[in-house]
Amino acid sequence: MARDVDLFVIGGGSGGVRAARVAASYGARVMLAEEYRVGGTCVIRGCVPKKLMVYASRFADEFEDAVRFGWTTGEARFDWSVLKTNRDAEIKRLEGIYRSLLDGAKVEVADERAMIEDAHTVRLVRSGRRITAEHILIATGAAPAMEPRVPGLELGMTSNDVFELERQPESLLVVGGGYSA
Repeated sequence: MARDVDLFVIGGGSGGVRAARVAASYGARVMLAEEYRVGGTCVIRGCVPKKLMVYASRFADEFEDAVRFGWTTGEARFDWSVLKTNRDAEIKRLEGIYRSLLDGAKVEVADERAMIEDAHTVRLVRSGRRITAEHILIATGAAPAMEPRVPGLELGMTSNDVFELERQPESLLVVGGGYSA
């Protein structure tokens, strides 16, 4: 029975993108669905934006230390909106690289949620399109967990939410010990 694609990948993070590209490089017809943004947790909502924010946070101490090493510095001022704008631009640039790699490999990308209907059928939720595939790879990665359920939890936010804040918080309590925490 002829299928629409040889491999359908659900999830456009590092693992899903790599699997799609490698399969396509061997001649497979590949389609990938990602409901949020191509690049996955690390590039879009984790490692990369977190590192950029940590780098930005260290400059205040560096300016202070520089004076002890003979540097004359002016008044340093931090602007959260400039950091957010530049961080978001870098994430967009990296997402573009991931997309161009998929395009170059001739992988079709659907920017929507995919649901498995049976062993060889995937339905794209927004469009309703059904794709048959010889193989389906689930590469959806991780999602933040709001656990344990404690009183006041509804007032909290995930690390994903922090990246979207328009203003710098005056204080922040971090619960958890993962990489983004």
